[in-house]
Amino acid sequence: MLIDTHCHLDFPDFEAERDAIIERAAAAGVAQMVTISTRVKRFDTILAIAEAYPNVFCSVGTHPHNADEELDITTEDLVRLSAHPKVVAIGEAGLDYFYDNAPRDAQAEGLRRHIAAARETGLPLVIHSRSADDDMAAILTEESGKGAFPFLLHCFSSGPDLARIGVELGGYVSFSGILTFPKSQEIRDIAKTIPRDRMIVETDAPYLAPKPFRGKRNEPAFVAHTAEVLAETIGVSPEEIAEITTENALRIFSKMPRL
Repeated sequence: MLIDTHCHLDFPDFEAERDAIIERAAAAGVAQMVTISTRVKRFDTILAIAEAYPNVFCSVGTHPHNADEELDITTEDLVRLSAHPKVVAIGEAGLDYFYDNAPRDAQAEGLRRHIAAARETGLPLVIHSRSADDDMAAILTEESGKGAFPFLLHCFSSGPDLARIGVELGGYVSFSGILTFPKSQEIRDIAKTIPRDRMIVETDAPYLAPKPFRGKRNEPAFVAHTAEVLAETIGVSPEEIAEITTENALRIFSKMPRL
């Protein structure tokens, strides 16, 4: 059994064959999926997908690319919407300095609001961090000093210092198809340093398909390939990595039931 802890089933890439995609995931041993919010103002759409499938859950939050569009969304709004039984996480929120699609101050403000919601609800914050290691580490350290909150560093592609600080602060590290890319040796080396009780897997579908599907549309079934590479990287069997990452996912996504 595997869990795809991060996909985007509401994206247009999946609309025509969503039922088949979820069936293929189940056939590949992916028992549960978390479809991740990128805009609170589209939350009704993502919630409807989660409600339509017993093995699909969702988050509520604003992607850093959209941070300046949703500065009217308050921590209280996030907390209220997260009360729905299908909502198992806050986010994704964070900092993306690679694209800088939103002003950096808006990204930081949005991130802090999401952190406050995670702290209040006890739901994990799904963190997007790209080319922003120093500022992300500073914010996580500062906010953790105000009170602990659960979080995971999604689609990890940052440096070893952010991974270390994230783990020290109680966070989890999530590996995507990037782990399987030939040029991702640094990420595989970082994976070897992550405690086994802090690692999870995801697809970030429809993006970042792992080998041997690189360049094609990703989907939740393909998380099995990332899990296989993670198993090889840390020296365990595929069966062991399935058990490790599933137990970890159910621990951090504590609202998600065991099926």
